[in-house]
Amino acid sequence: MTVTEADAADARTRSDRTRAAILRAARELFAVRGYQGTTIRAVAAEADIDPSMVMRYFGSKQGLFDAALAIGGGASEIDLRLPDLGSVPPERLAEVLVGHFVERWEGDPGDDALLVLLRSAVTDERAAARMRELFAAQVAPALAAALGPERAARCAGLVSAQLLGLALTRYLLRLPAVAALPAPALVAAYTPALSATLNP
Repeated sequence: MTVTEADAADARTRSDRTRAAILRAARELFAVRGYQGTTIRAVAAEADIDPSMVMRYFGSKQGLFDAALAIGGGASEIDLRLPDLGSVPPERLAEVLVGHFVERWEGDPGDDALLVLLRSAVTDERAAARMRELFAAQVAPALAAALGPERAARCAGLVSAQLLGLALTRYLLRLPAVAALPAPALVAAYTPALSATLNP
């Protein structure tokens, strides 16, 4: 390898490290402050770089936000990673759904684009629209495997409302009575409410 090639490889490595540091800082701040409350300057300060570098890599705050949602380097489409609900016994469907989402929300906020999006959806209409599209595109088809298309279409919106309401009160608003519950107790307490929606 020539000196020029070595220098180019070193520059690429530094560039990759800088980009990763910016994204890590952005995900943490978007998850805590939401879209409106996060600034390019704050991200730059968290990443310990000049704000101009954030703009150089991502162009705008919206570009940075879109990239922050692309966890793992993929497209900025979030996978809810819903299990195959068609293989779940009907009496356990609500428990499996609540358990799945609680497990997702309990993860590291800096690594979960779902929490980044939820925090931002509270104050930014573009993020809210993205969240609506996300749940409409993934929850109803997953439920259809267990309930059939007609029943799934009827209850998917209410199921989404309940799950997002749980996330909002526990992880963003942190209502003491909800936030204090250990995860297994939360799942046990919330399952009957979701079950009533799934089995009217």
